[in-house]
Amino acid sequence: MAAEQMADDGQGTQGAAARPLDAVDRDILRMLQTDGRASIRSVAERVHVSRANAYARINRLLDDGVIRGFTARVDHERAGQGASAYITLKIVQNSWRTVREQLQALPGAAHIALVSGDFDVLLLVHSPDNRALRELVLTKLQSIPEVLSTRTLLVFEETDLDPGPGTP
Repeated sequence: MAAEQMADDGQGTQGAAARPLDAVDRDILRMLQTDGRASIRSVAERVHVSRANAYARINRLLDDGVIRGFTARVDHERAGQGASAYITLKIVQNSWRTVREQLQALPGAAHIALVSGDFDVLLLVHSPDNRALRELVLTKLQSIPEVLSTRTLLVFEETDLDPGPGTP
């Protein structure tokens, strides 16, 4: 396949490039980001298309990888994950894919990003308490051979932002 037809989604899978989104697609995305449990009927009514059209568009957005899935927004503290931290990692050059696989397997890993700047990876973790967080950093993270150093930033309070009107 030609290079322009293949795209890496950051998870190691490849697929065709997504088609451009129109205003209706963006309205559907905004609505589903706000309420992932919205019915096809309510989506169709709010974006002024038929139910068949709404269903086809949502399926296309799923097939194209624009919508990666539907999840619940969790209050981590109420779910027994009262300690959260952002952890920065410096890693061995060219070890991103290997490190990413190991970080995905960590208990409580919520978000992993390859970034530029003073460190290479930003990891968000949720754990039951500071003792479990300490164990995760000192025994699990620092035992990964490609991890050169870590820095832990405790989260004292967090707020999930709802997608705004300008968000696709």
